[in-house]
Amino acid sequence: MTGNLPSLVEEGAVPSALAPMQNVTDHAFMHVIAEMGPPDYFFTEYFSVHSTTSLDGETLRSITENQTGRPVYAQVLGNDAKALADAGVKLEDYPIAGVDLNLGCPAPKIYRRNAGGGLLRDAKIVDEIIGEMRERIQGTFSVKCRLGFEDDEPFDACLEAVDRHQVDFLTIHGRTVKQMYRGDVDYSSMAKAVRLLKCPVFANGNLTSAAVAVSVIRDTGCHGAMIGRGAIRNPWIFRQIREKSLGMKVFEPKLQDVREYIERLNQAKYDPGVGDRYRVAHLKRYLVFIGEGVDPEGKFLHEIRRVKDEAEMFRVCDRHLMDNGCGERLFSDEPFPGVVARPNKE
Repeated sequence: MTGNLPSLVEEGAVPSALAPMQNVTDHAFMHVIAEMGPPDYFFTEYFSVHSTTSLDGETLRSITENQTGRPVYAQVLGNDAKALADAGVKLEDYPIAGVDLNLGCPAPKIYRRNAGGGLLRDAKIVDEIIGEMRERIQGTFSVKCRLGFEDDEPFDACLEAVDRHQVDFLTIHGRTVKQMYRGDVDYSSMAKAVRLLKCPVFANGNLTSAAVAVSVIRDTGCHGAMIGRGAIRNPWIFRQIREKSLGMKVFEPKLQDVREYIERLNQAKYDPGVGDRYRVAHLKRYLVFIGEGVDPEGKFLHEIRRVKDEAEMFRVCDRHLMDNGCGERLFSDEPFPGVVARPNKE
């Protein structure tokens, strides 16, 4: 089953998608990922929707300036069924592949206003929103959800709403909202959804490498893999999934490739109106995840958290990624145990 997904995926390959991550997966990052080996589908950062808001212009750039060669879905977040449907209708005037409803964002500032994952506390509102959006949106309409808020009790009701209203595909992050990104992912919930739903299901959560992603897809019966943090760390993961699932030789990046990736990020994010210190602070959103795979001791991650400007940033990069022949070392396929990209609190 492919629902209304564009049929651009090579036969036999596991379909892949870049997960929407706020303040991370903007149009610049999408184009860097596309240069390294694009996923089959992109998703925008969420459009925050209220009854009085208009579509965010910066997020629209991911649609209007999409030169990745891949379809892009527009994700919306809110709690007003009519406003969300109105936004979906407006977005269909743009060159999108479809509209995606966010029922999974675990950020406290989001769920406290009963949006994103916070909606999973009220099955009636979830059903109302999905029903209203499905009725109004003419093209592809999809949903991304978690298992529930504090536990997985709301999951069955969410699946029932998705099925009853004929959603085109569902992406499941196999944790609750309160788990955020901690603890094990319940992949069995995805297998259950595959059995119960008529639409395709995408797996999301802790798909840390091509090997893990392909294994999860085969074990659960899911249609494809959506990857977020793993793609920040390893932008070649979508290429690797394609190669792995087709039985091809899988690309193995070296640390010198990682250095080039960071240079591309730096160039893509350059804005003459933004100060060096602020831009480097923003780049750390990506660099701390990259650091999970550079060295098992976490020395690169420790130093990169503390850099203040571009020159210092690249001195650290060169020392760990290029100098003394280390550029020829392989970048780790999986994050090193104990090397964790926690936010910089300095």
